[in-house]
Amino acid sequence: MAKITIVYYSSTGNTYQLALAAKEGAEAVGAEVRLRKAKELAPAVAIDSNPAWRKHLDATKDIPEATPDDLEWADGYIFGTPTRFGLPSAQLKQFIDLCGGKWFAGKLQDKVAGAFSGAGNIHGGQESTLLALQNVFYHWGAIIVPVGYTDPLLYAAGGNPYGVSYTDAQGADLPDEKLVASRYQGERIARYAKVISANLASLTAPGKE
Repeated sequence: MAKITIVYYSSTGNTYQLALAAKEGAEAVGAEVRLRKAKELAPAVAIDSNPAWRKHLDATKDIPEATPDDLEWADGYIFGTPTRFGLPSAQLKQFIDLCGGKWFAGKLQDKVAGAFSGAGNIHGGQESTLLALQNVFYHWGAIIVPVGYTDPLLYAAGGNPYGVSYTDAQGADLPDEKLVASRYQGERIARYAKVISANLASLTAPGKE
């Protein structure tokens, strides 16, 4: 059984919907999943200025906040965030910045990694946000598993090979095609995490051939 951690940030709920779908997909292939949210950094006055933001924050108050230990525990991880000027949200970025100790100790390497994102319009920075997260995975020595074009359902969801992405539905639920694609991404990450984690111990260390 693979262990998967999904770390996301969502202000009004769309990224959260994708996170839940990815969790369902990973669990469907037998993975144990930790769903974790990045800590909210915005002041109450900003949150309260948008009723949907406050509503979502209150509705998800029982979801645990992510810690670096959640990544060490996992065989694979998926990060989700809305785009902020073509970059990950500050909330998710702060969580990443807190993982320096685990990275330095080699606790984040050799794990399968993927990402999903969204923006307010079709060219709002989804791809650059996903690529920015993959830069983090490179530094950690993780094994990036993109969705690519590995299943026709990904075309129906917009065909983003770097990871599942959405265009903000302005408060509406995400289209089913996006949720199906996110479930697929969760399944794909979990399957590869299982294969790699099961074989790590049998790999020959460098210089020991």
